Amino acid sequence: MMHWYEILNPEKLASPAILVYKDRVQHNINTAIAMVGGDTGRLRPHVKTSKAKEPVQMMLQAGINQFKCATIAEAEMLASMGVPDIMLAYQPVGPTLTRWLELLRTYPNQKFACLVDHPTTVTAIAAAAKNAGLQLSVWMDVNVGQNRTGIAATGITDLLHQIQEESSLVFEGLHCYDGHLHIPSLADRQQAVTDIFAPIIALLPSLEKMIGHPISIIASGSPSFSIHAKGKWICSPGTFIYWDAGYLQFTEQDFLPAIVLLARVTSLPTATRICLDLGHKAVAAENEIGKRVRFLHAENLVPVGQSEEHLVLEAGEGHGYQPGDILYMLPWHVCPTIALHAAAQVVENHRLTGEWLTAARNRKISI
Repeated sequence: MMHWYEILNPEKLASPAILVYKDRVQHNINTAIAMVGGDTGRLRPHVKTSKAKEPVQMMLQAGINQFKCATIAEAEMLASMGVPDIMLAYQPVGPTLTRWLELLRTYPNQKFACLVDHPTTVTAIAAAAKNAGLQLSVWMDVNVGQNRTGIAATGITDLLHQIQEESSLVFEGLHCYDGHLHIPSLADRQQAVTDIFAPIIALLPSLEKMIGHPISIIASGSPSFSIHAKGKWICSPGTFIYWDAGYLQFTEQDFLPAIVLLARVTSLPTATRICLDLGHKAVAAENEIGKRVRFLHAENLVPVGQSEEHLVLEAGEGHGYQPGDILYMLPWHVCPTIALHAAAQVVENHRLTGEWLTAARNRKISI
C-alpha cells in the first residue's frame, strides 16, 4: 500500500520539486471553518503561504470572502480574482504607498485596507489619499510581543485620535498579530494569549467610546488559532492552508501537511553519506540545518551540510541508497519554501494532475 505522499508517476517530474495534495488543502479549509463554528465571516486567511490563486479559489467557494496579504503582488493577485475584501498586512511607505493607491484606482469596486502604526505614516498616507481623491481604510497595527511591527498599547489612543482627525482615512479596527507564540503546550499558549491581550482588552471601552461603536479586532497566527477560534474576533491564520513540519507540535489542531518536497539522491560522496538535489534554493534555510526538512519514512537520515544545490546527509553504514532514488520530506517552514518554487505540482489520488503557479511569488505582477 502506498503512503499518502507517494506519487505513481515520479519519472515525469524533475527534482527538486514541491508537491501539493489537493484533498488535504480542502481538509484544512474545512477544518479552519469548523474551528470558528462555521462562521466564515470570522476568517481572514493570510495568502502569504500559498501565493497561488487555486487555494484562494477553494476558500472563496467555501464562503470565505476576506483575505490578508503581505505584498502588493499578493494584493493584486487577490484583486484580479474578484476577492471583495483585501487587507495589506503591511504599512505602505515610499513607492509601496504609490503602488497601493494605483491598485485601488485599478480595482475601484473592491474593498481595500492597509496597516498603520506610526504618526508619520498616518500623516503621509492621509496626504497621499487626499491628493488622489481617495478615502483609505486603515487598521491600526498593535505590537503584542513580536516586536517586529506595530504600536505599543500605550500609544493606541493617541494614534486613533490622529486617524480620526484625517478626513481621508477610515479607521477599521485593531490588527494584533501574535504569530510568535510557538509554545507547544496549549495551556501555556492560552496563558500567553491572555497575558498579551490584557492591556488591549482593558483599553477597549475607552476606544469604543471614542469611535462610537464596537471595535473590530483581527488576531491569530496559526499557532494561536485554536485559542482565538473559540472567541469572537476575526482570525487570520496563514500556514493552516498547507501546514508544515514546524507546526506539527500544535497537536490540538487537526490540520494536515499538504506540501511535500521531492528530491533525488545525486551522489554518494562517502561510504556513509548521500547527497540530494535539495539546496538553499529549494527549501527555506533560515533555521539550523536539522530543522529545514523532516523526512517521511527515512527518519535515520541526518543533515550535515547544505549549499545552494546540495543537501548532504549522514545515512550510516550499509544504507542502500543509490543515485536516482527518490526521497519525500516535509518543509519545516512552508511559507518561504513555496516562494522558492515557480509552481507546486498538484497530486490527486497519487497522480500528478497539474500545477498551481506561485502567482504572487515575485514582488510585482503589473502594478
